[in-house]
Amino acid sequence: MIATGLVKTSYPKEDITFLLKDVTGEFTESTLEEREKAVRTGAHYAERLPMEYQPSKEYTDLYHAAVEKTKERLSYLVGLVAHRILLNAETEDIVLVSLARAGSPVGILIHRYAEQILGLHWPHYSVSILRDKGIDERAIRTIREAHPTSRIQFVDGWTGKGAIQKELTKAVKLLNDREKWDLHDDMAVLSDPGACAVLFGTREDFLIPSACLNSTVSGLVSRTILNDRFIGEDDFHGAKFYGELIDQDLSNNFVDEVTSCFPATAEAVRKAAFSSPVTVERTWQGMKEVEEIGQKMYSETDYHLIKPGVGETTRVLLRRSPWKILVKSLDHPDVEHLLILAKEKDVPVEVVPELFYRSIGLIKSGKEI
Repeated sequence: MIATGLVKTSYPKEDITFLLKDVTGEFTESTLEEREKAVRTGAHYAERLPMEYQPSKEYTDLYHAAVEKTKERLSYLVGLVAHRILLNAETEDIVLVSLARAGSPVGILIHRYAEQILGLHWPHYSVSILRDKGIDERAIRTIREAHPTSRIQFVDGWTGKGAIQKELTKAVKLLNDREKWDLHDDMAVLSDPGACAVLFGTREDFLIPSACLNSTVSGLVSRTILNDRFIGEDDFHGAKFYGELIDQDLSNNFVDEVTSCFPATAEAVRKAAFSSPVTVERTWQGMKEVEEIGQKMYSETDYHLIKPGVGETTRVLLRRSPWKILVKSLDHPDVEHLLILAKEKDVPVEVVPELFYRSIGLIKSGKEI
């Protein structure tokens, strides 16, 4: 593929190609207060980047413990998703397109599983998709031109309430209608607690350790940027490379730890893949709880302020202005890191035993009840 000016990454080039414009030298982060104020007054969240969270030793130690504890399970889920992708596509000619940034490590793991266990080479790209802005159409066009007959499989890490799934469905329909492409919106995820994906490893809301950190577990790549000052009409969406964090980078360590478990879980994965449904219907159960919470806790309902699931709650604490955190139980190990972050940031934690999700992050709006 011929593409210049792409963002750098600490991942090996054979694992992933980020189709993102490099804006490292020109884009600076906003303070949390600046960013939240801009979003509240109508700016899009992708116009600014938050400051990168610098984890404490306690938090970093907990992250490493979580990787050690979950890597075999993650390996199993990666393998199950890889098999289901293959069975669902009904072709071996597959291109993985992960949704930056949370989808990138998971896409790498699926790419590696396909190569090492299934004996298949699935090229892997990562592209930007933004709520209310859609997918990076230039990036998809670039992939389609490079792989005109391949089955494009979109990948993300997990689901929350389904906003990105809805955005993907809308974008796929638009591109298929306009370009006459044969794209599919059956996004594959490791965990689908919101019941809004059809291809997944589990619907349990559990901690995927890559949710615990930002760029240092995502190839040192920032969140994606769409700001007219830096991104032209013919550009890919943008991102920064945090080369100054190279000494703290755990991106390759994470994927290597999970990859090392592939041989041990491969037989169990194969049996499960051929004895369970390939796809499962969406019920959007999670969104029903989000709507109820919105009506109870905000005077003007804005469901974008409610981030359900362990992964999304973590993101709220890492890069937004949290109002409070709801947890099903204080004792579950999957919320231990949330309690550390909440304590560091002086965010109240409320126990709600009847929660559908393991946890929910609520963002300040100024209109809380």
